[in-house]
Amino acid sequence: MRYRPGLVGLVFVVLLVLLAFFAPLVAPYSPIDGQTKLRGDPPSRAFPLGNDAIGRDVLSRLIYGTRVALLVGLGATAIALTIGVLIGATAGYFRGGVDAILSRVVDALMAFPTLALLITLSAVLGPSLVTVVLVIGTTVWAAYARVVRADVLSLRERDYVLAARAAGAGDGRIILHHVLPNVLGPVVVLASLAIGNIIILESALSFLGLGVQPPAPSWGGMLSDGRAYIRQYPHIAIAPGIAISLTVLAFNLLGDGLRDALDPRQRE
Repeated sequence: MRYRPGLVGLVFVVLLVLLAFFAPLVAPYSPIDGQTKLRGDPPSRAFPLGNDAIGRDVLSRLIYGTRVALLVGLGATAIALTIGVLIGATAGYFRGGVDAILSRVVDALMAFPTLALLITLSAVLGPSLVTVVLVIGTTVWAAYARVVRADVLSLRERDYVLAARAAGAGDGRIILHHVLPNVLGPVVVLASLAIGNIIILESALSFLGLGVQPPAPSWGGMLSDGRAYIRQYPHIAIAPGIAISLTVLAFNLLGDGLRDALDPRQRE
């Protein structure tokens, strides 16, 4: 509560979630249907953000695009978080050969340029919303694995873990009930900061035609549509560009606030 920018980020994220959930009620027009006579019209009272190159309402498409941004951001983060936590906890807890093998897998994944890897996988699997979520989620988990592994290496030697082991608890129970709950704080902060980056990656894929396919609205696709008309109708590209920037900033501010709240060293 003391970190005001974090509260601003939280409020903005909550508004985005509500906007995405109630998009059919909030959007003034259909995001798909256009009117040819309104092609490229600038902002007006009836169309606050103007119309795109085929006469569709930019504001309505922006509102529905919120759904795609949040679905990809939250869905891919959930997948990456699950994979990264499981692999990081396994490597840190068992150490030895298991740690060596899993750590080399993480190093190999982090050696690839993320966007290049995403473009390749999306091109091979075919562009769609499900593909984007799965591809991003299964390629950005390495950072979580590294953070969790480092924490687990320290936690596995704590007295309460040794006591649980002496009491007869199995490795699975120790990891799930005694180790993972103590690493969730840093992981949650990392996840909140990463959602913004994932939204940027989704926008990049959609911009290149490898993400959500037309006529479904997505912010990256709207940027791509406006690129060819940037001189004649700049408002087509300006609106989604601002939406991406503000959303990423909001998640970053929220992540900063969570970091301060969950880190005992930041408390007064």
